[in-house]
Amino acid sequence: MKPTLKTYNTLILALAISISSFAQDVKPVFKNGEAQVVEAFANPENWIRHDLWVETNFDTDGDGELDRMHVDVTRPKQTETEGLKLPIVYESSPYYAGVAGDVPGVMWNVKHELGETTKERTHPEVQRRGKRPIISNSQVRTWVPRGYIVVHSSSPGTGLSDGAPTIGGPNESLAPKFVIDWLCGRAKGYTERNGNEEVKAFWSTGKVGMTGTSYNGTIPLAAATTGVDGLEAIIPVAPNTSYYHYYRSNGLVRSPGGYLGEDIDVLYDFVHSGEEANRPYNNKMVRDTEMMQGMDRITGDYNDFWAGRDYLNQMEDMEAALLMSHGFNDWNVMPEHSYRIYKAAKEKGLPVQIYYHQNGHGGPPPLSMMNRWFTKYLHGVDNGVEDEENKAYIVREDDNRQEPTAYKDYPNPDAENVVLNLTKGGNSAGGLTTKSSNADFEKLKDDVSFSGKDLATVTESNNRLLYVTNTLKKDLHISGVPKVSITLASNKPSANLSVWLVSLPWQEGDDVKITDNIITRGWADPKNHTSLTDEEPLVAGEYYTMNFDLQPDDQIIKKGQQIGLMIFSSDQEFTLHPKAGTELTIQLDKTNLTLPVVGGMKSFESVVEE
Repeated sequence: MKPTLKTYNTLILALAISISSFAQDVKPVFKNGEAQVVEAFANPENWIRHDLWVETNFDTDGDGELDRMHVDVTRPKQTETEGLKLPIVYESSPYYAGVAGDVPGVMWNVKHELGETTKERTHPEVQRRGKRPIISNSQVRTWVPRGYIVVHSSSPGTGLSDGAPTIGGPNESLAPKFVIDWLCGRAKGYTERNGNEEVKAFWSTGKVGMTGTSYNGTIPLAAATTGVDGLEAIIPVAPNTSYYHYYRSNGLVRSPGGYLGEDIDVLYDFVHSGEEANRPYNNKMVRDTEMMQGMDRITGDYNDFWAGRDYLNQMEDMEAALLMSHGFNDWNVMPEHSYRIYKAAKEKGLPVQIYYHQNGHGGPPPLSMMNRWFTKYLHGVDNGVEDEENKAYIVREDDNRQEPTAYKDYPNPDAENVVLNLTKGGNSAGGLTTKSSNADFEKLKDDVSFSGKDLATVTESNNRLLYVTNTLKKDLHISGVPKVSITLASNKPSANLSVWLVSLPWQEGDDVKITDNIITRGWADPKNHTSLTDEEPLVAGEYYTMNFDLQPDDQIIKKGQQIGLMIFSSDQEFTLHPKAGTELTIQLDKTNLTLPVVGGMKSFESVVEE
């Protein structure tokens, strides 16, 4: 019997229902606690991409209208056709629309005496770039195929976002908060910058994770400090967590590595890519008033301006799970930035892990670590990541960055402080020993024409003091925050103070690794020996004790090396450059290095024969 038309229609309807049911079954897939690539999500040609503006509750560009943030969305087509809801990986940045070029005179002149002013610098203009609807392509190829929606936004005063860049001001925390509020249905989004047609995030589960590197890694922390509901986890990579720590060091005006003369107002000019008509107002209110009155390049002291741009002071409301990432040899955004936040989050009882590698700026954790973190906190898969015994993952010196070694915590719980004292001979090479020092005095003369490397490698110099251990008989593992206590006198009212911890002999050649030579560093202003908020001129002939931390580290110093403590004044790469001649006198019996050694004194004595 031939099938009737009714039979054909019934078969077609059944097939359609079957296809529809199959389509609705497309969903994220998990294996070993990680989200897997799903073929139905993986073709970029099938992604839906659109942009919008999210309204905030502030007006920082003075136009009388609430600032709106430009946002883009990249999502699998199933979020439109099958009603699939997915969590969000969100990255925000001031860099997406371009930055200022390398204009002569944009940096502050560093060649002047301490406590003096210098001529005004050049203010460049950013030529905005970028086309709608795509703000950025970062994160999309990693996370969309794994069952996430990826969202980007330009931070205030950049790209097509309203407002003013404040470089750590409140609006840079609130802007991503409002984007998250919109993703959770609590704020309004619009199809146009000045329009009234609303956009709803109907495809959002209301679970958001943030990540990014450098400034893009700072913004997730800024958002998390608001305590916004829906921000479940953040993975900041090399974040700047305190603009004071970025542009100052223990009272000293100090540049980030590679950017001599940069300060917070320079960064403002670098990222200010927003609406041209709003720039004069923003410049007047933010750069030329708030920043110029608060940044204080004269004393370098800590004040309310800097306190308001320190996220450690704002963590009370933070609830997001935290996976930090940083490089121990990042001399731009130095490793203390991540450690101080990791430590505070751990003390708050938040879920935390930290990943450290041995390289420089940037470098996210292995994808599997990030995947497990987001799978747990955004998809809600019980993969046990929050219960892992090991909280620290550190890439050892010769290992692949994708293969970190797991430790119970950072610093290594087996590390104990070993106090090392100084013995005379620092103009050539004095001793660095656990034995007591005599009341000797040694002098150095400041001369910034010599680089730190010059001073560390020369056999004898009047421009630095160097104290070294005996040769290591075995490898020595240090883990934590080295500290110095230096008692000194200056023949001038002001002086730079710089300290390098080095591994000697200095290695040269094409095969030198970033972990060779410099172990860690630190800088301080002796005038701030009692307080970071107030300084007092140094009186010639009087001795002052300066206690400060060097940058955190976790490093295995190889057998056959010596550990050297180098004390000098102006650092060619980081500090102001006063004229040569300032003389510092160090009192050896009241100066020491505290070194966190895995295994403590017993381990140190077994490795260093004295």
